[in-house]
Amino acid sequence: MRLLFAGGGTAGHINPALAVANYFCQHAADTQVRFVGTAEGLETGLVPRSGYPLDLIRVHGFDRSLTLQNLKNVCELPGAVIHAGKIIKKFRPDVVVGTGGYVAGPVLYAAARRHIPTLIHESNAFPGITTRILSRYVDTVALGVEDAGKYLSKAKNLVVTGTPLRPSLLAAGEFEARRKLELDDRPFLVIFGGSLGARDFNRTVVDWICQTAPLEKYQILMGTGKLHQYDDVMERFHQNGVDPSAWKQVKICEYIYDMDVVMRAADLVISRAGASTLCELTALGKPAVLVPSPYVTGNHQEHNARAVERGGGAKVILEKDFTPDVLEETVSQLTSDKKILIEMKKASRALGHINATEVLYQEIIKLVRAREASRK
Repeated sequence: MRLLFAGGGTAGHINPALAVANYFCQHAADTQVRFVGTAEGLETGLVPRSGYPLDLIRVHGFDRSLTLQNLKNVCELPGAVIHAGKIIKKFRPDVVVGTGGYVAGPVLYAAARRHIPTLIHESNAFPGITTRILSRYVDTVALGVEDAGKYLSKAKNLVVTGTPLRPSLLAAGEFEARRKLELDDRPFLVIFGGSLGARDFNRTVVDWICQTAPLEKYQILMGTGKLHQYDDVMERFHQNGVDPSAWKQVKICEYIYDMDVVMRAADLVISRAGASTLCELTALGKPAVLVPSPYVTGNHQEHNARAVERGGGAKVILEKDFTPDVLEETVSQLTSDKKILIEMKKASRALGHINATEVLYQEIIKLVRAREASRK
């Protein structure tokens, strides 16, 4: 089977595609995989590193405001569709799968016009504009979050699959993870604002740590994110007159490389509300305090966070309300009674999908078989 994947920009769009591609290669020896992306996205590093060929097309995102740059981006689309069509003609895929990002638009549109089976996966609770446009053309829209379906009324076929996860995330046991990290019985709090960090989020967290750490109520691991965020965080500690290395129960790092183990061990996670993060939290059944970024397209992180909050797996604090005192009040309330965390764990796990890769695999197989049957 030949599979063409289109998705890119962020790891949240690329990693689900890689998970599905790997799954197909493991279960079908004759699988051939190819990716389409742009030169600006993270796919230029992640896809080749995973061993798959990558074709690049020129396309940029656009919003609905009338600007010269936006008009230029819109004018690129016909050329991107033509280029995507040439890639499709040469590779002859049995199915084309989109996993988000504006690059998916021209590729899946070109495939749909050629009556090639198409599926797009949407991780967010509020679908991006690419998914909303493509939903009327593709054969199947796969949803990471059920709430997204209410924005896609013109879709031919909606199916809730969850978002594919890396297998290693589900491999570690909680007891073994806590032992490996040498944790005691105090609540273990894991805090991160994303792989690249979030300055305002980080600064509020630092101020809170300076208030609460002397009480030694919690064990805390904070990942600051890259792009100089670590230096900014350490400067914030110094402005508070604090050396965080003096606290044995507090660890500050630029990036949490052993996230699989750390997430398994966590009693409570404090983070932004990206789709991939929330898929991991709910798959593991981890209670969370979510501070959605207000700087993302369509405010989709708040939609993501509210979906988990409504299900009982998280508490949401908007950035405008995110202060050290509010954070302390929220964390103290959640950790003061173990029954609260236990109920949140159950609620979070009920929202999670641990077999999303297998479900997506079966949906893609259905599309290919339906096409084969129509030819007979």
